[in-house]
Amino acid sequence: MTATSNDPLHGVTLQHVLTTLVEHYEWESLAERIDIRCFKSDPSIKSSLTFLRKTPWAREKVEGLYVKLMRTKRPLD
Repeated sequence: MTATSNDPLHGVTLQHVLTTLVEHYEWESLAERIDIRCFKSDPSIKSSLTFLRKTPWAREKVEGLYVKLMRTKRPLD
């Protein structure tokens, strides 16, 4: 029997979360949704990952937005 996780972030890397959000919202819109300087001033995946890994409150906001996006996003037919 295989146990399944109820955690929507199970097996998803922070890099995948951030890349998905940037592809969907783009940096400017993402910065409006989550007020983090690394999204506003010369944003990059690398610098944002460094910040998010060191800052739990910011990571929680980013992961929360990702979960919300995944719940509302409809699969392509």
